Amino acid sequence: MIAPSHPWLVFSDDWGRHPSSCQHLIRQLLPRHAVTWVNTIGTRPPRLDWSTAKRVVQKLRSWTVPQKPLHTPTVEPTPVVISPKMWPSFQSTFGRSTNKKLLLKALLPVVEAMPAKPNIITTLPIVADLVGELPANRWVYYCVDDFGVWPGYDGATMQKLEHDLVPKMDVLVAVSETLQTHLKQWNRDSHLLTHGVDLDHWTRNDVEALPDIDALPKPLVVFWGVIDRRMDTSFLQALSNSLTSGTILLVGPKEDPDPKLLQLKNVVHHSPLSFSQLPALACAASVLVMPYADIPATQAMQPLKLKEYLATGKPAVVRRLPSTESWADAVDVVETPEQFAKAVLHRLQTGADHAQQTARTRLNSEGWAEKAAQFERWITES
Repeated sequence: MIAPSHPWLVFSDDWGRHPSSCQHLIRQLLPRHAVTWVNTIGTRPPRLDWSTAKRVVQKLRSWTVPQKPLHTPTVEPTPVVISPKMWPSFQSTFGRSTNKKLLLKALLPVVEAMPAKPNIITTLPIVADLVGELPANRWVYYCVDDFGVWPGYDGATMQKLEHDLVPKMDVLVAVSETLQTHLKQWNRDSHLLTHGVDLDHWTRNDVEALPDIDALPKPLVVFWGVIDRRMDTSFLQALSNSLTSGTILLVGPKEDPDPKLLQLKNVVHHSPLSFSQLPALACAASVLVMPYADIPATQAMQPLKLKEYLATGKPAVVRRLPSTESWADAVDVVETPEQFAKAVLHRLQTGADHAQQTARTRLNSEGWAEKAAQFERWITES
């Protein structure tokens, strides 16, 4: 039953495209809140490449295909999803002005039809020009990354938008202490909400077969996620040189990665798998890895996959970053390519040891339901 309260309007990545932290939180809250989800664009500078072309086609389709009816029967509750027409960049005064007009034209009738002013949540600073123009009970910035330093993003534009957005927000929530410090530059305090994990999803026994992955030479050293410039090629180079058999498998979308990365011996790229298929991928893996570079973008991020890796029970080797420090007793945390290769080879032989498995029991208090309940309290009670 949905309580008669302020509806929620959420600006974020495309609903259902990939399981972001915001989508995990909102899924937990849908039984209690009426949610309208706004798919957005404009974070990346337009490029003449195949990835951009595919994204354009997806967006054009979302603008022309009719939206699902409000009460479409589903197994689980879903938000009302809106894909407003948008100019593909906020870089210029024209782009910002055009997007403001397009978004207000699409959203004002939606908001005015709601029974009360909505709580508006955004994970992106691109809505800075809508504050004060779109009726709201409360504006919330759920800061999930430092987009100003994110590889492939229009960093300078995102920084300008965030500079205009943060001072206007009623509630700030950050996923890491690094991002809390980042928000402090505007003399604003924020709540800390680290990511959660769905333990039942990662410990299920009814995993599906993945024939193309099962056919790869074993053992499998696996990474899943976006493959981009955050990846440290030197880490994988060291592992490739040390690995005498098996496959280093990178699963996920490619977003302009280092070209040398996918040319390494034993490295295989696989297209993205659905969230429901990832437990099967984890079962096939011998070791899970996060070979990130130590750069501003990774210093600020809180990778969803870290707790997912932990939940699988498989050994994991990760780069030492602020997000991995607190789990150093549950995974192997390394700083150099040599340490990375050595730790992976060791875990291929031993698996995760008893001490690491014991440390992972802390995940029992890290579920998305608990995270969502805390998020809800900050928005509705502050």
